[in-house]
Amino acid sequence: MRILVVDDELDLCEILRFNLESEGYDVDTANSAEEALAMLTPQHHLILLDVMLDSMSGFDMAQQLRAQGNNVPIIFLTALDSENSQLRGFGVGADDYITKPFSFATVLARVHAVLKRTHSEVDSSTFVLDEAHHQILVSGTPVQLTNKEFLIVKMLYENQGDFFTREQILDLVWGNEVFVNDRSVDVHITRLRKKLVDSGYSIINRSGMGYAFVKEEK
Repeated sequence: MRILVVDDELDLCEILRFNLESEGYDVDTANSAEEALAMLTPQHHLILLDVMLDSMSGFDMAQQLRAQGNNVPIIFLTALDSENSQLRGFGVGADDYITKPFSFATVLARVHAVLKRTHSEVDSSTFVLDEAHHQILVSGTPVQLTNKEFLIVKMLYENQGDFFTREQILDLVWGNEVFVNDRSVDVHITRLRKKLVDSGYSIINRSGMGYAFVKEEK
């Protein structure tokens, strides 16, 4: 499990990193909401997020993520302990809210609880084809695709288990576009395979048959 810690207190970030890594988590840190948004990937399973950050607040960051359809779990860590602040935190999409000062034992227990709850919720549906935004969702996190990547994954996903040759994919996705060859298909498939990591699905290749979209066996 990978956790993103977002706080403008560098010492606190390092303390949280050290303790969480001691518990077996992979940890990244950011000191602003803008930095965190640039760092965030589908491989992050949880965000520990301060509220009172420079420029963009933690509340605003959470609201932006939820507006984009990103459902990565968020636990606020903040000195704002009023009822109104807590209600606002949950209102913008928080999964939990911890007030400072806190003990690491409390943080760890809440992290365990949120990850256990949210991870079990997405296990059965880690991959979603989001046609409205031409993207896929992996464990609720949007993964941006190019137009051609989306058309390929949509075609393969809707015909799971069926094999498509490079020529068929070229014809169905690129149509009459010029300056396109078999290599273009291979390049796009390679990129898609990387983006499908942890989705529960993969694109396989069989010699003489082509490519197919299949659910991975657990």
